Amino acid sequence: MVFIGPQKSIEFDTAHGHDVLIITFSSSFYERSVKDSLFLNSKLFFNDNSDIFIAPFVNKEEMRIVFMDRMESFRKKDRSLYISAAHNAIEKLILDAFLHIPTQEVRKDVKFDYLYCVNRFKIILQRDYKTSKKVSHYASKLNITPRKLTEMTEYILGKTAKHVIIEKLIHESKKLLSYSNYTISQIAYELGFSDEGNFTNFFKKHTQKNPSEMRSN
Repeated sequence: MVFIGPQKSIEFDTAHGHDVLIITFSSSFYERSVKDSLFLNSKLFFNDNSDIFIAPFVNKEEMRIVFMDRMESFRKKDRSLYISAAHNAIEKLILDAFLHIPTQEVRKDVKFDYLYCVNRFKIILQRDYKTSKKVSHYASKLNITPRKLTEMTEYILGKTAKHVIIEKLIHESKKLLSYSNYTISQIAYELGFSDEGNFTNFFKKHTQKNPSEMRSN
């Protein structure tokens, strides 16, 4: 199973056969309790190390029966039953995957208001990182102060809001350097830097390498 959080754009290679099933749902559809909020805001959908979280799944036939045959039967019978059945089926997948998150990463003392704001920040960052690189921009979108946003990110992520922004820019820079044919100047423009020099200085400051060195490696 591959879990992809909001505001992510993922492209897979050609899939052979008919074994691929895409399940999409909104947080408002799934989130009914504090427990649901914990699962939705976990590493499954907000993974700091990758754009996706992968968990093993072996029973494809069960998946087909539950999400195609069973869901269709509920949909035809009663709308409210269909929604409940869909919620329960998705919850089972999430719970199964949740077992594969390292125990030390599952916090027991989560402040859910902090968790909510930090994940909203990460969603907005995914949308705006090319045009806005200041903490104040994201704090204003969340109707909190930059200091408060940093307090929240330090509590939830163990790093400042500014550091989260920098990590995002470096991550996207490395992807473009590794997997695109853009020139360094084009990459600088794509990421919202005023010129190639500013981008190079930023990249070297935070990676100790020039963009050209990273590309050659």
